[in-house]
Amino acid sequence: MSLPRLVLLHGFTQTGRSFAPLLPELCRHFDVVAPDLPGHGTRSSMPAGPGEAARIVAEEGGRGFYLGYSMGGRIALRLALDRPDLVEGLILVSTTAGIEDPEERAARGVADEAMAASLEAEGLDPFLERWLAQPLFAGLPPQAAGLEARRANTAEGLAGALRLMGQGAFGPVWPRLPELRMPVLVMAGEHDDAYCQHALRLGGWIGETAVLAMVPGAGHACHLERPEAFLELLVRFLTEHRDDHA
Repeated sequence: MSLPRLVLLHGFTQTGRSFAPLLPELCRHFDVVAPDLPGHGTRSSMPAGPGEAARIVAEEGGRGFYLGYSMGGRIALRLALDRPDLVEGLILVSTTAGIEDPEERAARGVADEAMAASLEAEGLDPFLERWLAQPLFAGLPPQAAGLEARRANTAEGLAGALRLMGQGAFGPVWPRLPELRMPVLVMAGEHDDAYCQHALRLGGWIGETAVLAMVPGAGHACHLERPEAFLELLVRFLTEHRDDHA
């Protein structure tokens, strides 16, 4: 019997290769696909907005379980809303359903544009160094940051991704979350206060199909900071619902 499909969608500045530490365990249970998001890696020259990005990854991923981290979580969420027939289960890691306040979202768009311009001006390596030095990634050890995988990106591609898929460009979808009828696992690192609050709110909006899980001892990049604890929670959810589906 063929293994069920699991599609992994990475965060900003990463590529599909960024999930490498998780693959030995996940590939025991699933047929894993980890595409590069538009503006990243092999798709550096083809940035796209959230709807088009969701369509692109769906063409590669097909029907299965979809896991998205941070920016990838927003794309996975958009796909689950646009094409629920393709998404057997949804895992949202350190993500949100968008910025609701129009003024706050516009301000984030201005900040994203300034970041994109600085990225184009200074080049990839200085930007990656500055990006990973943010307090958001304080708990991410250098050896787990996947810097070489991030260097497969281009300054132009990442700038385009910021402009088209950044939080300033992502229309909020909170009111649509009750449409999600597939099983949903919402995850965050226990030390990532902001995204723990987002996770609680996501679960509340989604309703009875949602399960919340906080990764102990982890921050924003919880799947890389504490991979064993992350995998324990993830595989438990996936196995339960894979068996239900079978």
